[in-house]
Amino acid sequence: MIIDFHTHLFPEEIRNDRERFFDGEPAFQLLYKSRLSRLVGMDDILKAMDEDGVAVSVIFGFPWKNLETARRHNDYIMEAVSKHPDRLVGLCCLETISDPSGQEVRRCLDGGLSGVGEIAFYDSGLDEKALESLNSAMKICKNRDMPMLLHVNEPIGHAYAGKTKITLAQIETLVRRYPQNRIVLAHWGGGIFFFHLLKKEIKEALKNVFFDTAASPFLYDPKIYRVASDIIGPEKILFGSDFPLIRPKRGLQEMETAGLNPEEIARIQGQNAAGLLKLNL
Repeated sequence: MIIDFHTHLFPEEIRNDRERFFDGEPAFQLLYKSRLSRLVGMDDILKAMDEDGVAVSVIFGFPWKNLETARRHNDYIMEAVSKHPDRLVGLCCLETISDPSGQEVRRCLDGGLSGVGEIAFYDSGLDEKALESLNSAMKICKNRDMPMLLHVNEPIGHAYAGKTKITLAQIETLVRRYPQNRIVLAHWGGGIFFFHLLKKEIKEALKNVFFDTAASPFLYDPKIYRVASDIIGPEKILFGSDFPLIRPKRGLQEMETAGLNPEEIARIQGQNAAGLLKLNL
């Protein structure tokens, strides 16, 4: 069973008039000012899932600064999950700085969502203010044993929209600050998994950390699946496409060429996600 752990959906009002939401949202404008940057809804993702053989998708919105926009977007995610509970699993998404008490996070989890994410700090990276703003949401997720998905990226290499000035030291600080949380680091965790090979410290810090593969075909050679599996174990890797940026089938096809055995592929493509999300499939 294939589970896509990383997909983005938008309600119709945003899909039809994205420019209206640019004011005060520089990250959204940066990522979606081009009409080539697709915004899709629940019908679009269900169609793509059927075509690409995906059984379940984890869906979420955007880390809006405006809390009211975040609420409306989260309402759409909850609606999609309620309409298609066998196909869609939702996460609560917002900029945590705008919800310091965690009230919106509690509302969403009480409303049927299964965790928090994709949280991103496109303006600042994971600076001290950003890390502190995660306190309430992390506490809620820990108490409910639910995962939090965070956007991180590789600190070197080519520039692209949405790539933030995140350092490996910041990512290390993040996972050390919340050692009891089940954290998913998007986009292969910016490569921090490599330091699992160190003999001291980092291995313990990463014990509750998972890594999704979102946008991998744009970022890494397919060999990363084999390399990462050898370093951290296939049980820590979650297949994610970053749909609609990339169709799921592209990542799935790359995985098939990476030298993994069938058991490893099954874990990455769905078994790990099902366990993390406690899905009864």
